[in-house]
Amino acid sequence: MPEWLDITVRSVLFVVVLFFMTKLLGKKQIAQLSFFEYVTGIIIGNIAGESIMGLDGNMIYGLLAMTVVAAIPLIAGLISLKSKKFRDFTEGKGTIFIKDGKVMEDNLKKERITADELLQLLRRKDVFQVSDVEFAVLEPTGDLSVMLKKENQPLTPKDLDMKVASIKEPQTVIMDGKILDEPLATIGYSRGWLKTELEKLGVTVENVFLGQVNSYGELTVDLFDDKLQVPSPQERPMILSTMKKCQADLELFALATEDKVAKQLYTKNSKKLQNAIDKVTHILKS
Repeated sequence: MPEWLDITVRSVLFVVVLFFMTKLLGKKQIAQLSFFEYVTGIIIGNIAGESIMGLDGNMIYGLLAMTVVAAIPLIAGLISLKSKKFRDFTEGKGTIFIKDGKVMEDNLKKERITADELLQLLRRKDVFQVSDVEFAVLEPTGDLSVMLKKENQPLTPKDLDMKVASIKEPQTVIMDGKILDEPLATIGYSRGWLKTELEKLGVTVENVFLGQVNSYGELTVDLFDDKLQVPSPQERPMILSTMKKCQADLELFALATEDKVAKQLYTKNSKKLQNAIDKVTHILKS
């Protein structure tokens, strides 16, 4: 076999083997590497490189070596699930850099992190002043986790005692001008419903680059032609507007009538409707 063909065959074979090994080891192998996984990853890469270019060597030995090395982190991972001590040894533990708003200088020296590097890590978290930080820890993966002091944390609806509507993940029902039936069926809608919604927007499926249905059952689309403007869904704002109009009408009727029974009835229902509006406003607002 010619050398160029031998190298090609070896390259394709080892890429396929590495792919399945990585799939077997899991997503963690490509996302957050521990010290142990980092070392084994380098070894597997070197073995693959030597096996591909080492034309005089036995390719089977290279595959065997890769399999053995790949099995080590796999077995270590299974042991880590059952033993925290082993997990701490192989994956490492987080190191506290800031606690109660104070920098832990000894821990910085332990990890050989300078003050400049700490400030750089904080800036990556959009923190520019150490005094704003309540707690910070360097994770085993090398990422810095930061908790700001309470007064520096952004306000949330909970802090303001505000009710907000729950949100579910949107379902992509159109992609590249084609309808995706599986996510459409997941939310309980049919192609007929989808086509009706597209007609309301004045577009066709072929013109839609991306179409999604949100947790309120509203369809939003992005067209191939960015110059075209598509109106946003108006069903919820229209419902809210109608409810407010009905409540205002009830108040008006209560003021206009001289019948005491009718006045009480209009006033009572007006208050009930206002209570309902207060409860659903955060849902119906666009």
